[in-house]
Amino acid sequence: MENNVTKVDFQEPTIYTVETKDAPKAIGPYVQGKVVNGMLYASGQIALDPVSGEMVGETIEDQTYQVLRNVGGLLNAVDADYDQVVKTTCFLKNMSDFTAFNQVYESFFDNEKPSRSCVGVANLPKDALVEVEIVAVVKQ
Repeated sequence: MENNVTKVDFQEPTIYTVETKDAPKAIGPYVQGKVVNGMLYASGQIALDPVSGEMVGETIEDQTYQVLRNVGGLLNAVDADYDQVVKTTCFLKNMSDFTAFNQVYESFFDNEKPSRSCVGVANLPKDALVEVEIVAVVKQ
């Protein structure tokens, strides 16, 4: 049987790096986020204070709140908001924190809920309890 493959010519991609003081600086060899053709791919956020670089909170609720504030800082940097988030990937150190995490998480996504994956992990950077990464639609 013969394969019928049609080549699609794509335009040169528009790519830029997101850098903002409203979210923590990268703590390794990566950037806060990249926008590619109108999509924000944000690095995972943990509960670091953007100013001091120190961890915030000892409970899953406090850390989740700070994590999602950091996500908001990235969204704000590209003139977007939580309603434009289309996918999140959430990492929990303890799956027993799932319900408490959801209560805070839901308060940030009150209009449009994104698709989501949530997994339990053995450990996170800085011994964080939660990490969230996002993909969002942004203006070009």
